[in-house]
Amino acid sequence: MTGWRIAGGTVLRDGALAPGELALADGYVAEAVLPGARRLDASGLLVLPGLVDIHGDAHERALQPRPGIGFPPALAIRDSAAQLLAAGITTAFLGVTLSWEPGLRSLEMWRALMAALDAARPLPLDVRVHLRFEADNLEALEDALADIAAGRVHLLGFNDHTPSILKKLGNPKELAKYAGRAGLSPEAFRELIEGIAARRDAVPAARGRLADAAATAGIPMLSHDDATLGDRALYRSLGARLCEFPMAEEVAADACAHGEAVVMGAPNVVRGGSHLGWASAAPLAERGLVTVLASDYHWPALLEAPFAMARRGRLGLAEAWALVSANPAAAAGLADRGALRPGMRGDVVVVDPAGPTVLATFCGGEPALLTGAAVARLG
Repeated sequence: MTGWRIAGGTVLRDGALAPGELALADGYVAEAVLPGARRLDASGLLVLPGLVDIHGDAHERALQPRPGIGFPPALAIRDSAAQLLAAGITTAFLGVTLSWEPGLRSLEMWRALMAALDAARPLPLDVRVHLRFEADNLEALEDALADIAAGRVHLLGFNDHTPSILKKLGNPKELAKYAGRAGLSPEAFRELIEGIAARRDAVPAARGRLADAAATAGIPMLSHDDATLGDRALYRSLGARLCEFPMAEEVAADACAHGEAVVMGAPNVVRGGSHLGWASAAPLAERGLVTVLASDYHWPALLEAPFAMARRGRLGLAEAWALVSANPAAAAGLADRGALRPGMRGDVVVVDPAGPTVLATFCGGEPALLTGAAVARLG
């Protein structure tokens, strides 16, 4: 591997931004610059730990940009990797929903996407799988258990959207949205979900098997859209130590009181609030009730969010950056990234703060993305 010297920039180290240089060697942050190392002039730029995204499902738009219009998973993965690097994301957990719905979130798509990921590796960044298992998807349980055991799953999320979808069936617009995603007529979708809901008594046992498999494999677990303290207690009892997108402030507070990570969406911060009318992430993060931000449905928001928080004046950029790098890395059990200390993975993003705009993304100590502006700065 080639050594690198990123010189002249403002480097985020030990929780503070300060002028300095960063050395990369043999895939890691190094104590000193190697002889003959290539130089990137980072004058006027920020040198930051790479972004760690523990829930991003924007790849779904690469798979199905319009309802009923699909593209091959291999093409979607290639496109997604390019977009992730352009957003400064060096570790990406693809939020892959394994649902009882046909089409985009089906077992068939899961199998195709897992095969495409296997074929595409090694990728220029660390791409992992966040399995978002829909509670009622009993037909897919054995596949999920096998893929967890095989090491293809790196984070398990407990999803249960069936009750909320059932409540929306009386709204023709909402019904059409779900039916279109599944490639069904509204009538067929209604018949499908009503049949699914009729077997809810089998969900707890299936959920328990998934939790046992994840614990055996040593992968973190999270709950999704916890509405009540009872929801959080249930998933905590299964071993889920991450609370993702809590629907009530008291749920976030309860998770924090138990030392659990609380995840909310970076788009919420960038837009100034939830598109669903739920709690606003930025003020909760400023109060310590949100500890991790994820890209959710929009990868570029993960880079923008810390700058948006810094502009609010309650958190400095260094402190806000922890929400998108150090904290998600810790929540996912990845102790080798999220900071620019010697011996850590050489995952680095070089950013023009005026945008903010990514000029270069280094993954494992090597440049995975160099824009034209970055190439002009090479020495």
